Amino acid sequence: MLVQQILKSKGSTGVISVMPSAKISEVSAILAEKHIGGLIVSADGDTADGIISERDIVRVVAQNGAKCLDFEVGTVMTKNVKTCGLDETADAIMQRMTDGRFRHMPVEDNGKMVGIVTIGDLVAARLSELSMEKDALQGMIMGH
Repeated sequence: MLVQQILKSKGSTGVISVMPSAKISEVSAILAEKHIGGLIVSADGDTADGIISERDIVRVVAQNGAKCLDFEVGTVMTKNVKTCGLDETADAIMQRMTDGRFRHMPVEDNGKMVGIVTIGDLVAARLSELSMEKDALQGMIMGH
């Protein structure tokens, strides 16, 4: 399955992003409200300058306590963001995420962010593929 198919099945309508100047408290509220685990950090709304995840926030809270809620996201975000394209396969992206030990990946098309895929999205896509393969094999065995 291709990344573009996953985004289509998610009904993705773009990318939720925050400015590097946003406060950790603001980002935490957005993550909780949207029930998501990470946000793209982007000064222009088109390209990923970084990513801030629940893990990043837990790490900075453990190191600095509650005062970090006033820190700017740009100072604690993961800066080396790995991205993928619409035509890449779910299996390839899942492998990159597993190897890099991260769970969120921005999707770019012609240098502009068009969505985000998570490890959960990729696992769901793979399970769907396996279910279709199983059904096809059972149909073949049963002569349907």
